Amino acid sequence: MQFAGGVPCLEDKIVQQAVVTVLEAIYEEDFLGFSYGFRPGRGQHDALDALHAGILRKQVNWVLDADIRGFFDAMAHSWIIRFLEHRIADKRILRLIAKWLKVGTVEDRRRTRGACGAPQGAVISPILANVYLHYVFDLWVHRWRLTRASGDMMVIRYADDTIVGFQHEHEARAFLDDLKERMRKFELALHPNKTRLIRFGRQAAKQREKLGEGKPETFDFLGFTHFCTRSRKWGTFVIGRKTIKKRMRAKLLAIKIELRRIMHDPIAKTGAWVKQMLKRASELLRSLG
Repeated sequence: MQFAGGVPCLEDKIVQQAVVTVLEAIYEEDFLGFSYGFRPGRGQHDALDALHAGILRKQVNWVLDADIRGFFDAMAHSWIIRFLEHRIADKRILRLIAKWLKVGTVEDRRRTRGACGAPQGAVISPILANVYLHYVFDLWVHRWRLTRASGDMMVIRYADDTIVGFQHEHEARAFLDDLKERMRKFELALHPNKTRLIRFGRQAAKQREKLGEGKPETFDFLGFTHFCTRSRKWGTFVIGRKTIKKRMRAKLLAIKIELRRIMHDPIAKTGAWVKQMLKRASELLRSLG
């Protein structure tokens, strides 16, 4: 098994892809509907659409933007294998995955092995992450919603990026406390600066105005900043979204640099490049509805 800097070689990627195919066939029957990342036929736009539909259709007044600190580096190998053993009976596959987990990384010609973390750049890592969070988060939050929530509650998870909506503030705060404890049991932790519980939804503007708190807060999810607004045509509550500012600035800077680089190219060539960029932007806007 040859690795360079912790990144698997071509032969190993082929074997890992074969194992991924087997795992997908097994776990796609188990994974829950609110899980979207790294799954066949479920992409970023599906998660965004589900998020908007959930907030609009349910009585969501509070949104928890939960961020797991360094998730892909923190997954405990012992837990990964224990979770897999629930559904995988073939010891050969389990041994193979255990070897991939133990490979570690190579920096300055020194190999570092640890007891946690998904292999860097490995084909197998995304589905291992989904399996980990299926047991640690998905099944747990599904049970919490059925047994603890009296009001509306919605969940959207894309890999380790999670949004949970609540009708009642006390339930949102109770869930956050329980989630912190749940994470600790499986050697994970919520990022204290990136995990936020905010007032959000159709009543947020009125409630914050009464409290003298100004406009409703926003949250970021899958590259977009989401905010409360109203339809220009009907005046009803809608969820607005715009590209996260820092990403937008980075993209505009990249375009500016590229335009400078090709400024002496033939006009037709430059025009074709600009046309291509505009086409991509238009396709993105259409896909976002």
